[in-house]
Amino acid sequence: MEVELAGRTAAAERSDAEETPPSSPPAAGSAAAEDAPLLPGGGGVRRRVVVSERFRQRSGSFRREVRRAAEETFLLTRLTLILLRYLGIGYRWIRQFLALCCYTFLLMPGFIQVVYYYFFSSQVCRSVVYGEQPRNRLDLYIPTDKTGLKPVVAFVTGGAWIIGYKGWGALLGRRLAERGILVACIDYRNFPQGTIGDMVEDASQGIAFVCNNIANYGGDPERIYLVGQSAGAHIAACTLLHQAIKECGEGDASTWSVAQLKAYFGISGGYNLLNLVDHFHKRGLYRSIFLSIMEGEESLGKFSPQVMVKDSTARSAVSLLPRIFLFHGTSDYSIPSAESETFVDALQQHGAKADLFLYEGKTHTDLFLQDPLRGGRDKLLEEIVTVIHNDNPDTSTQHLVVPIARRLVPEFMLMLAGRVSPF
Repeated sequence: MEVELAGRTAAAERSDAEETPPSSPPAAGSAAAEDAPLLPGGGGVRRRVVVSERFRQRSGSFRREVRRAAEETFLLTRLTLILLRYLGIGYRWIRQFLALCCYTFLLMPGFIQVVYYYFFSSQVCRSVVYGEQPRNRLDLYIPTDKTGLKPVVAFVTGGAWIIGYKGWGALLGRRLAERGILVACIDYRNFPQGTIGDMVEDASQGIAFVCNNIANYGGDPERIYLVGQSAGAHIAACTLLHQAIKECGEGDASTWSVAQLKAYFGISGGYNLLNLVDHFHKRGLYRSIFLSIMEGEESLGKFSPQVMVKDSTARSAVSLLPRIFLFHGTSDYSIPSAESETFVDALQQHGAKADLFLYEGKTHTDLFLQDPLRGGRDKLLEEIVTVIHNDNPDTSTQHLVVPIARRLVPEFMLMLAGRVSPF
């Protein structure tokens, strides 16, 4: 099945990559030809430019964007169907699926606006290739202000290690780009296309690409921050610790260094898989599937950041870590807030600089979806932006004041979505 999926995904990516590039802007001579008087042709026939070149370019660009949107939608649908066939359809999955449909419907007014921005905004540079695997792509959200190099956020999206996709970071990317921060949303192989080792490898390659190439897109390679949400927070934390261990001499260092990251922000993440196996099983992510994702029960400790920090062989690696900020809602039932609390305690006990922000009554999706869709002040976003801009004294004072975002979804729909949310 993995071969079939990889082949289909690669085919979709190749189709996207092989599209005819946009036509070059018309040369000055061409424009002059349109404005020139009619020229005599053979036999007294006069020639006239009938179709505007500029109109043709715009029309072709729109068709390409629609085609890309259709191809990515088709890809996601195919991946979902293959995954359901692999998992089998049980009572819990049907219930969760129906809840997800209701949740998505209620938030649809906001999703439509975000999707339109994602596919048609000139600020979004989609599907930049960073590696050789089918899902080795990332999206860039580029601030409109092009003066000077911008601070950079490398973002690893969530998705229960199964439905992660770079497009899920569109709302965060938009909000941060509005505040003068360049965002790179890193895609990675999901299960069953890959296991946790593949996901960590992809995230590492994506971070390496950002560190080594972001200056070409207007980002500052000296001001890079790593952000992960939910499963993405777990993958990013694993990537960070594995890289630190490599740099301590327990493996070959890759093409990036932990020292290149100014800070790590983990949003609603799980950091001790040994404590989460039974919890996820009760919520529908069955033990057999979860252990398959994590490469067996014997690998749970290897991919548990909290366990890794306590390991005596990794003590020297902890000292290399950047500042760590963890965010969690106290009413998060998908991943309990205790995960962030115990991870912060372990980090602090072993000498790492770590801070925890708990949000009373917030659920797993409130911090990342409902609150940004609600508009107004976003406390989580403010914390991240404040840390980034405080690190950069040259930043203009207008960026330190977070602009008020407009509401994208009516309040009653957000309240209902919170009630039916499967997360």
